[in-house]
Amino acid sequence: MSTRWPAAQDAVRADIVRVGTSLFQRGLVHSTAGNISVRLTAEQGGGFLITPTDACLGFLDAGQLAWVAEDGTALVGARASKTLALHRRIYAAASDAHCVLHTHSTHLVALTLHGVWRSDDILPPLTPYQVMKVGHVPLVPYRVPGDATVADDVAALMAASNTPLRAVMLERLGPTVWHDSPGSAMALLEELEETARLWLLTERRPTPLTDAQIDDLRARFNAPW
Repeated sequence: MSTRWPAAQDAVRADIVRVGTSLFQRGLVHSTAGNISVRLTAEQGGGFLITPTDACLGFLDAGQLAWVAEDGTALVGARASKTLALHRRIYAAASDAHCVLHTHSTHLVALTLHGVWRSDDILPPLTPYQVMKVGHVPLVPYRVPGDATVADDVAALMAASNTPLRAVMLERLGPTVWHDSPGSAMALLEELEETARLWLLTERRPTPLTDAQIDDLRARFNAPW
């Protein structure tokens, strides 16, 4: 195992800490729930950075993040999150994904307890930004935290989807989202959590956007819905 990491990783490590702190301070993560990973470029050493197992995202140490190789072998830092297998499968299936983020966001978890809209879409298309920024979000049936078969479930959903997925919802646990950077992944998560909050606050009565309205958003903004 190496004992050093490239200086080219410094900005990425700082960004992971920044996002973790922001999520924690705004109540989007709590305790030691949640994890963040980033796919590294060749110049940054390759492989992935991921938050340690049982780490609190609000108090991350940039020097204690786990650096793992492409095959998951530990290189530097603390022990990687137990969700590493899921993160690696998402990166393998989505070439444009450079950050994977998982939280136990309150309203999204509450939605799975209350009952999602349908299994292939946990929420109806309620707002333009949900359609433009998030897209379809299928439900992954409950499994014990850390169960490696969740990675198989998510990979199967990604392969079967007619549109590129950017998020899935793990029943009773929380959302897993991915995007091209930590900041973009955090923004996607925020939009998804806010839509769940609106759906629950309005007692799930709002009328979804029409097919014509969604087609217009696709044409204007390349919406992933």
